[in-house]
Amino acid sequence: MLRVDIRKKLGAFDLEAQFSAENEPLALLGASGSGKSVTLKCIAGILRPDEGHIELDGQVLFDSAARVDLPPQRRGAGYLFQQYALFPNMTVAQNLAAAARKLPDRDALVAESLRRFRLEDVAGKRPAAISGGQQQRTALARILISRPRVILLDEPFSALDSYLKYQLELELADALSAFSGPILWVTHDRGEAWRACKRVCVMEQGRSQPVQTMESLFRAPGTRSAARLSGCKNFAAAQPGKQSVFLPQWDVTLSCRRPVPPRTAVVGLRSHHLHLAAPGEENAFSCEVARVIDDVFASILLLRPAGAEPDAPLLRMELDKALWAAHDRETAVMAAIRPEDVLLLEDL
Repeated sequence: MLRVDIRKKLGAFDLEAQFSAENEPLALLGASGSGKSVTLKCIAGILRPDEGHIELDGQVLFDSAARVDLPPQRRGAGYLFQQYALFPNMTVAQNLAAAARKLPDRDALVAESLRRFRLEDVAGKRPAAISGGQQQRTALARILISRPRVILLDEPFSALDSYLKYQLELELADALSAFSGPILWVTHDRGEAWRACKRVCVMEQGRSQPVQTMESLFRAPGTRSAARLSGCKNFAAAQPGKQSVFLPQWDVTLSCRRPVPPRTAVVGLRSHHLHLAAPGEENAFSCEVARVIDDVFASILLLRPAGAEPDAPLLRMELDKALWAAHDRETAVMAAIRPEDVLLLEDL
């Protein structure tokens, strides 16, 4: 169990991170500059928090009140940096041996790690002479050979192209499947977070939000920032009713068929949940087709609801190309969204 409750000020940036992780991969999901990497560095002991508490398996790693601040080498944290931080003047085998230098079975561990991570053919090469994927496998093997108690992954695929990223994502998940400890997986990619982790802590402008399941992040994100990170592209200020919301900028009322929390200030509508309305469908409203964008696999419609204010944002709808082809001459459509797909959000 890893427990984190820290504050850190870096110039004008304030970090307030509070979460816990068990024997699981936990995603720290946020945009660039949200404090994800700073949080990892504080856990690893690279940065010192201004105040707070960090605890791993009952051992206090940092506590400002008790004046505890263990050095990085005593924290049991394996840190996979974005650029891997391999020793450039050492071979692959030497990089692994350096991590196992205090272990009695070092040579056997290095040999096993080379085999397990398919690095035997490059064992005598230096990092600059191997591929990005081989560098990542070397870095991960070096972490695991040191027998860490927690693994910190700082955007592990940011240095890779999309095709290589797909391959290595599977390999990394397999390599970590046998690790029995917390794994913090920093990313700004919601798809990567969904595939790798069952739970997520959203970070926004240095503030962590409560840990939730990945499913709940997409089904009921709770805040505007969490909804935006989960891929929602349509937002509108909302006036809550009992089981409906009024969106004044678009002059649209949407039924939710469930109690609307009184703190609801914003509604989110996912582009792929909006659709062309069937006759008599609930939550249908007339829209002008302001623009159509031809995307790779979809037609993106930018819509202006009939009663919208002049400066109201356009509404984005994503449709199957074949479906829109049957309507592509139309300048107005009836759009709709199911009541259960209306995201009720706090403005955070």
